[in-house]
Amino acid sequence: MEICDYLKKIGEAARNAAVGFSVLGTDVKNKVLIAMADALQNNVNDILEANRRDYEKAEAKGMGPALLDRLRLNDKRMGDIIRDIRKVATLNDPVGSVIDSRVLPNGLSLTRKRIPIGVVGVIYEARPNVTADIASLCIKTGNVCILRGGSETIETNLVMIRYIRQGLSAAGVSPDVVQFIENTDRSLVTEFLHMDRYIDMVIPRGGSKLSALCRAESTIPVIIGGFGISHIFVDETADLERSVPVIMNSKVQKPSACNSLDTLLVHRSIAGAFFKNLVPELNSAGIGVAADKEAFDILQYLGCERLEHSDENTFDTEWLSLFMGVKLVDGIDDALEHMHEHNASHSDAILTNSLDHAEKFVNSVGSAAAYVNASTRFTDGGQFGLGAEVAISTQKLHARGPMGLEELTTYKWICTGNYLVRK
Repeated sequence: MEICDYLKKIGEAARNAAVGFSVLGTDVKNKVLIAMADALQNNVNDILEANRRDYEKAEAKGMGPALLDRLRLNDKRMGDIIRDIRKVATLNDPVGSVIDSRVLPNGLSLTRKRIPIGVVGVIYEARPNVTADIASLCIKTGNVCILRGGSETIETNLVMIRYIRQGLSAAGVSPDVVQFIENTDRSLVTEFLHMDRYIDMVIPRGGSKLSALCRAESTIPVIIGGFGISHIFVDETADLERSVPVIMNSKVQKPSACNSLDTLLVHRSIAGAFFKNLVPELNSAGIGVAADKEAFDILQYLGCERLEHSDENTFDTEWLSLFMGVKLVDGIDDALEHMHEHNASHSDAILTNSLDHAEKFVNSVGSAAAYVNASTRFTDGGQFGLGAEVAISTQKLHARGPMGLEELTTYKWICTGNYLVRK
């Protein structure tokens, strides 16, 4: 596929910037991050004003509450973004670190050393915080990034990019280290996915349709992340009273997050007693439930207010809102079978007092993050101590779970001999 001149220009600038940027020392990269954080801090009002315009346009177009929540910035969220950038500056730089080394019997010394990936392309929707997160993580790891945000956040992103690039220039580094595709024409996405001459890795951060498009079209290696149905299984041995706050936290702490609870699986033998504790909390929080027939009958009897019958789509839906599916199962094997069938690839949990069941769950479930007696909401670069994250990978190659600094590096073999020749 022919790449348009607009994208070629961006790709060439990124590739050229990567040559010098990849070898900069940690002190220089940290200086860039601090300058970038200062530039955003000094211009918060401009960013929030641009975000207000984006939000009003999105609201007028009928955008759903989950995406509106992701789109919106305020003083607290901007403060969090800026703090995350400053936090990344304090983290250890993985670039140049030695993974392992050894000397072969023939005298050849082998070392595996971490290096930047090169140019990272990221496609994302309705999340202006991603702009700063990705830029900061790529800068710390010596990578150049090309960002393609959604049209719904274009004004916010343009203003943020202006000040991010201003910070780069203030620190004496080429602003071409952070590139942004300003043209919101959706047809450019397919062209973007064919820029293998310029981009080394693509990360889509969006829904299942975006991930499917990238898998089908990209000629560049793709890290699939963010999408997956998050489950909690309440085992028959679980502490029923203490399980309720974990479930509620997984659902309501941030309903629009990709690791918020989508499907609750409950052992049939404890369903009545457990739902008796859970229903008042569901009603208080205004959580809607789509339940299979058995669960529906019990929940209806106990007075669940927002209740409907499940259908063929319920358990394949990433709700991103105050809604979830509920199903009764016969035990851990039944729960695991359901999870395997319904894309348990992101963050999934078991609530149990059985060590055997806990071990079986974490060994069998296909999730990037498997939890025992804990909320699924912890799957996050900041919570895991990684700083910000570029994505939460749900695939099985290169990186899984929150992608922090190490996951934005690859490695090279350093081979040293004393004028050694192979026999």
